Amino acid sequence: MEKDLGDYRKSYEKGELLLDNVPPHPMTLFENWFVEVDTHFNVDEANAMTLSTFGLDGFPKSRVVLLKQYSEEGFVFYTNYTSEKGEAISNNPNVCLSFFWHSAERQVIIKGKATTVPESVSDDYFNSRPRGSQLGAIVSNQSEVLEDRAILDAKLKALENEYEGKPIERPHYWGGYSVEPVEIEFWQGRPNRLHDRVRYKLSKHKVWTIERLSP
Repeated sequence: MEKDLGDYRKSYEKGELLLDNVPPHPMTLFENWFVEVDTHFNVDEANAMTLSTFGLDGFPKSRVVLLKQYSEEGFVFYTNYTSEKGEAISNNPNVCLSFFWHSAERQVIIKGKATTVPESVSDDYFNSRPRGSQLGAIVSNQSEVLEDRAILDAKLKALENEYEGKPIERPHYWGGYSVEPVEIEFWQGRPNRLHDRVRYKLSKHKVWTIERLSP
């Protein structure tokens, strides 16, 4: 099977990103962009981001996860610590996050180090989840081979009966990671593929430097 996609083209013309109008801290710009996209660009799950890790097999792997909190300290998401991505982070905490907001013609690419959040933070978030999602965290041995979907359904039904009328405690193997950024690149699509790219890099003195990159 072969398909030529050479004619798939789009001209990006919805904005610009110039050095003279960016804030000194990247999280200020991230918040501005996130709020704009979430409010004005009709994006489903604006908090969806691609997480890239180095697998134990030596290959990089990317998958979409959901951003649940952000601050100047980092970007927080939740997962099973024993999953493939959890084991990859345990082996090498250097990760990359990326957002692509197509309707706004914007990307944000973040390099950083992932660390687990305090257990109390994971507890608070787990307790805020719908019961179905809480049970799902217990049902799934995430990333392990599954012979049949019916196994999941039967296990979920059994747990629903077991926990009926009872609170559900967060399993110890499930919780949050915070990615502390060391570099954040903001990409704004422009005509003729001459896109605007602004990169913030954190110096060893914990000061953000700002550079414009060639498209």
